[in-house]
Amino acid sequence: MNTQPIGIFDSGIGGTSIFKEIHALLPNENSIYLADSKHAPYGNKSKQEIINLSIKNTEHLLSQNCKLIVVACNTATTNAVSYLRSTYDVPFIGIEPAIKPAALNTKTNAIGILATKGTLSSDLFHRTTDLYSNGIKVIEQIGEGIVPLIEEGKVSSNEMKALLRLHLQPMIDANIDYLVLGCTHYTYLMPLLLELLPQHVKIIDSGLAVAKQIKAILNQNQLLNSTNKTPENLFHTNTNTIVLNDILEGKFKVKYLDF
Repeated sequence: MNTQPIGIFDSGIGGTSIFKEIHALLPNENSIYLADSKHAPYGNKSKQEIINLSIKNTEHLLSQNCKLIVVACNTATTNAVSYLRSTYDVPFIGIEPAIKPAALNTKTNAIGILATKGTLSSDLFHRTTDLYSNGIKVIEQIGEGIVPLIEEGKVSSNEMKALLRLHLQPMIDANIDYLVLGCTHYTYLMPLLLELLPQHVKIIDSGLAVAKQIKAILNQNQLLNSTNKTPENLFHTNTNTIVLNDILEGKFKVKYLDF
């Protein structure tokens, strides 16, 4: 009956896509979400900067007695999760682009990966890609400019649509049949992506798989909250609360916090 919260952090609002999967699968769990939007995007920062920001977020969540921390950011996972796991004595769940299912199921032998520069340039990403992409063409595309637009609440804007057309064209030209989303922010682009991509292209993100992994780790460590009390899900951002509140559809408490 462990009522301590799950801690979740991201470079901004994108990780709320992971929170929604966690909340659907584990509705009893309390949680604290940190949107570090003041420092978004992480994808164009150095490895050390990303580690430092991840330490700051982790230590805040640990000060709130979190029993497990979800690094709900591909860039932070690929650059910092190894350091965090070796430094702190709580379980960490990271987010990686779901290259494996795309590579195993492609029929055209071409898959696309839309991710940040920080993810695509990381050692962990390269190891995973090398492991599963033998004989497969992998088109890597940096989603330059996407995260700032999402952080500004411009998910469905004409500006976003034009940017996505630009980023997707090399993948369409290469005849991909799977698009792997390598940033939790990008989940919110699903309607636009479905509109802009050929119908045969399947889109993969890792939200549900991450939620299942969290449940397994909590269960394994006897940390599941089995009480029937209404859970408390808190959301903190270090910028304007409006966009975070909008993406949560006003269903949860959102507070400004200077962290």
